[in-house]
Amino acid sequence: MNILVLNAGSSSLKYQLISMPSQQVKCVGLVERIGMDDAIFTHEKGKQEHNEVCPIPDHTVALKKVEAALMHADYGVVKNVDEIDAVGHRVVHGGSRFTKTVMVTEDVKENIKELFALAPLHNPANLTGIEVAESVFKNAKQAVIFDTAFHQTMPQEAYQYAIPNKYLSEDEIRAYGFHGTSHKYVSEKAIEYLGEKSKNIITIHLGNGCSISAIKDGKCVEHSMGLGPSNGLVMGTRAGDIDQSVIFHLQKKFGKTAEEVNHILQKESGMKGLTGHSDLRDIGNLAAEGNKDCINALNLAAHRIKKYIGSYTAILNGLDAIVFTAGIGENSSLMRELSCKDMDWLGIQLDNEINNTRAKGIREIQKADGKVKVLIIPTNEEIEIAKQTFDLLQES
Repeated sequence: MNILVLNAGSSSLKYQLISMPSQQVKCVGLVERIGMDDAIFTHEKGKQEHNEVCPIPDHTVALKKVEAALMHADYGVVKNVDEIDAVGHRVVHGGSRFTKTVMVTEDVKENIKELFALAPLHNPANLTGIEVAESVFKNAKQAVIFDTAFHQTMPQEAYQYAIPNKYLSEDEIRAYGFHGTSHKYVSEKAIEYLGEKSKNIITIHLGNGCSISAIKDGKCVEHSMGLGPSNGLVMGTRAGDIDQSVIFHLQKKFGKTAEEVNHILQKESGMKGLTGHSDLRDIGNLAAEGNKDCINALNLAAHRIKKYIGSYTAILNGLDAIVFTAGIGENSSLMRELSCKDMDWLGIQLDNEINNTRAKGIREIQKADGKVKVLIIPTNEEIEIAKQTFDLLQES
């Protein structure tokens, strides 16, 4: 079965065509700068790569480019679109209603639309991707995988805010959690790898967006993000956890509007606000040269991670393993080192030599006598989306 995985952003579209159940990736691609005259289209089939700069005014044109590339005589992978059996869509916010993957219906699309206000940067683009895919791949089954679904096993004491009850019961204002596809994928890989020694796991997703989850017996019981994907760890441009008094102070003292404060916290904060840079590679290089702002930012980000590891270990009542994943988690030995520093009391003892050695696949980077396993597990959200889509179709 050929499953096309789509991840539609506000100005981008990522895709992979995956053969299931073998999980063979037939091609990958990316459309960037949608809405611009100099949009960038990249399509890869094995070692073949096609790059193109061209006007792509909207997502419909972007998906038409994807369709043409999939069937291209030189670098295509199918002869016609009917060879694509299903399309799996990533949708960031599913609210409390969706706890698993579902087929696309008008009712499902309406629910995605109702959640626009909670994920304004993501859900509108996600819905556009679904609607365009329905018109382009007319005979394919369409499935939706929600980032929030994996976290719906959190108990009420984890997801409810200490504000008047009516805001939960009437308005569903609560913590939902995000990056669920990634946390689900790597936690399952960790359980498969560790076997019986996998009761209590903390998964740490570090990219431009960052989040951390507590996993007990394969189920999420705590997560750092909440109503929207903005709180918790320090991120590329997002502040993460912040005292709400700061918001009111910015409004009152500096005359900022709610929209302006939101922009500051979402787009001008995090590592960018602390250093002027959002890319950790630049920050790491500058820190190595002695840049005090960059050194401070790295320490601040690691401090926040350590706070969460400690509190989640208490929630789990023990810790068997921590997992680093995503772009920074998988590739930054420095961030892993800082996050595990002085955690001996918890049984976390990093082997710096192994940590600084690059390798592929799942690997352990703790000392031989470390009580807690420290793992690097590459995430693969596209494979997870394809897997969940395949499983849903097998059930129906």
